Amino acid sequence: MNVILITGGSRGIGASTAALCAKRGMGVVLTYNNNPQAAQAVVEQIQAGGGKAIALQLDVADVDSFEAFAEKIQQVLQSVWGVSHLDGMVNNAGYGLFNPIATVSQAQFDGLFNVHLKGPFFLTQTLLPLLADGASIVNLTSATTRVATMGVAPYAAFKGGLEVLTRYMAKEFGERRIRANAVSPGAIRTELGGGLNDEFEALLAGQTALGRVGEPDDVGLVIATLLSAESAWINAQTIEVAGGYMV
Repeated sequence: MNVILITGGSRGIGASTAALCAKRGMGVVLTYNNNPQAAQAVVEQIQAGGGKAIALQLDVADVDSFEAFAEKIQQVLQSVWGVSHLDGMVNNAGYGLFNPIATVSQAQFDGLFNVHLKGPFFLTQTLLPLLADGASIVNLTSATTRVATMGVAPYAAFKGGLEVLTRYMAKEFGERRIRANAVSPGAIRTELGGGLNDEFEALLAGQTALGRVGEPDDVGLVIATLLSAESAWINAQTIEVAGGYMV
């Protein structure tokens, strides 16, 4: 059985991806930071559908914890699935912050950097020996890297860095046939950044060619596809999943 890791899998796009991958027959290891109840609810949903999943705590900003996390992953892979390698990983965990450049503090800047760029870099580095040859990496970026949006400059800058890092991962891991792609969501109905009120949702829908904001499953389906063999020739790409946002 193929087993994948999804960071930030307790809600939103991560939870959707976990459920959709399980429906495709993949085993799922999902992480949460501070909401074990939400993560367990996702696990139970997957189990109710006949799939197999487990939730582990991980703070992607805490690089010093990654070695211990890798050891835990090894134990879980063997005890739950009887395998020794991951077949894919999704760097999804994140949070939003809306502040104009003039008011962003160093602490806010560093917090976003640690979660959205430093964390994915060093978590992937740490778990690389556990990735099977031919595995798939998917990094979650953002349409704000293409469309400048007031108030999200640090977030968008680090997501832009993750897009560049994705191409370097594809280049450097290619000898092992490990693919790396980025998925760039537009406006999605999640809790990120406090969610969407009716007025903001209407504004975003009006700026989207298909006339609505996205749902987590809209993005989760693309991620699940990139993790599967049917996308074996897609590599080093950033795929915007936004319904035609600001075209």
